[in-house]
Amino acid sequence: MTNEKITKDMNIREVIDKYPETIGVFSKYNMGCIGCIASSFEKISDIAMVHGVDVKKFLIDLNKAVKD
Repeated sequence: MTNEKITKDMNIREVIDKYPETIGVFSKYNMGCIGCIASSFEKISDIAMVHGVDVKKFLIDLNKAVKD
């Protein structure tokens, strides 16, 4: 099992609502997910693929943002 709070199968809106501290990570990757309608149904893996981002690295950064 993993200790990650955020996984690739989580919904983007769910992540932003539950962990608002991740907003800076989305910005770092130039993802305008905060106000995007797709954020309500797209998964983290979907948005990484659309933006050409390595999902593993993206997840590492998202989870670092929610540590502590």
